Amino acid sequence: MTVRESLLTLKLIDALYTEAMVLADEARSYFESGRFHEQADPDNLLAVSFSCESLKVTTRLMHCIAWLLNQKALHSGELSEGEAWNYDRALGNGPTTDQRMVDLFPPEARQIVIASEELFERLQRLSIRLQQETDAESAVQDMFRRLESAF
Repeated sequence: MTVRESLLTLKLIDALYTEAMVLADEARSYFESGRFHEQADPDNLLAVSFSCESLKVTTRLMHCIAWLLNQKALHSGELSEGEAWNYDRALGNGPTTDQRMVDLFPPEARQIVIASEELFERLQRLSIRLQQETDAESAVQDMFRRLESAF
């Protein structure tokens, strides 16, 4: 079992993927419902901020879902370790929330924004840890190769 498999099991990937998909569905449902715009003047700064934050939530969640799908593909052998760590397959950077404006949103909107940030941050920490563990594992394997070639 590799370090990657011990840190990121298929069961964990599936659970995180389900969480991301459920949250994406909740966000889509709320953003399309018009409930927010019923409470705010469409021409005011709060409504514009809401539109911006809804795009940020969607972007953040799509980053999460794409990264998790890449991890699934790696576990199933559809991607090699090198392909999985290609820059294009990285989690990337999530858009920053304007917390002052989000604090003015209705509770349901705030909850969606916060949940998307928390999921993204968890995946970021996991991605960083996986990269560090992979780098350490590669260094150890490289050391063993050098020792073998010396004898």
